Amino acid sequence: MEEKKSKTKLLIGASLVLLALGYGIKVYIAGKAYESTDNAQLDADLLAVRAGITGYISEIRFKDNQVVKKGDTLIIFETAELKADTSRIGAELENARLNVAVSKGIAAASLQNANAALFESQSGTQSIESAKATYDKTLTDLNRAKQLLAIKAITQTDYEHIVTQTEVSKAAYLKAKALEQSATSNSNSLKTRALTEEKQVAVAQNVILQKQAELDAARERLRHAYVIAPFDGIVTKRTVQTGQFINAGQALCAVINHREFWVTANFKETQMNRIKAGQQVKISVDAYEGVQLTGVIDSYGGATGARFALVPPDNATGNFIKIAQRFPVRIKLDPQNIREQLYPGLSVFVKVKVD
Repeated sequence: MEEKKSKTKLLIGASLVLLALGYGIKVYIAGKAYESTDNAQLDADLLAVRAGITGYISEIRFKDNQVVKKGDTLIIFETAELKADTSRIGAELENARLNVAVSKGIAAASLQNANAALFESQSGTQSIESAKATYDKTLTDLNRAKQLLAIKAITQTDYEHIVTQTEVSKAAYLKAKALEQSATSNSNSLKTRALTEEKQVAVAQNVILQKQAELDAARERLRHAYVIAPFDGIVTKRTVQTGQFINAGQALCAVINHREFWVTANFKETQMNRIKAGQQVKISVDAYEGVQLTGVIDSYGGATGARFALVPPDNATGNFIKIAQRFPVRIKLDPQNIREQLYPGLSVFVKVKVD
């Protein structure tokens, strides 16, 4: 009887061992199909909102931890001076445009005057040729009159009349030359003036470009006087008060995107040879028991986590202790249908199906 009981116990013990062994083999085989880590957390866009201008805060339109929509106005700076600057520069821009129009008109008038002086100069050249022809003819007549006077063929009075005509034609010829030189000089002066006026137009156009740039900058400063929510989320960490003087670049608050998440999982370097982009992932959220998320491996970080540390370890100094490095992997979440609110920073457990 005792021998029978011993055999029964032995059979039961052997069965339990076989069951445990079978279960262990099953778990081992199943485990080979997955890589997992609990060094993971939810991530989302977290934007530190900073001032784009220097000035006093006029109004704050949110409370800490308030849900906001993209485009909501969060903070308003004093805008009176900014609006005045914008209006002043806008008026200067209009004046610059009017100056261009005036300069173009002056340049066109100068060009017309230069062309008129050129025509006058050309007309003076023709007058010189006519006067010279008349003068040459009177010289010929004077020479002939001298010969005729020598043989008493004309009277002294006639000869003196011809001399007078010669002097008159000479004076007319010299006057025509002087007028032509004056017209040429005037034409050249007007041409130079016209070129100068054309350059003044270019200068006035450059002033327009300068004032337009100043106006764009003033409008940009005015735009930055209104701090706008960049996306849907929760605004928190307010560090300013109404009426406070703020410098450009100073932190104002933070906006957290509480709708679009991803998971950053830090796998051991010995696991990375089995993890590839596109593999399916199961995710458990520590904060909510029973909440299961799904996703896919999206991309790898560019280096191990230690390389991103403020002071990366230098293995070439001191005593070296080999530690398994962690490699950050980004996991893209599938569209989820859960009621619980997720937050960046929550710890999660991930299992990657690698086989």
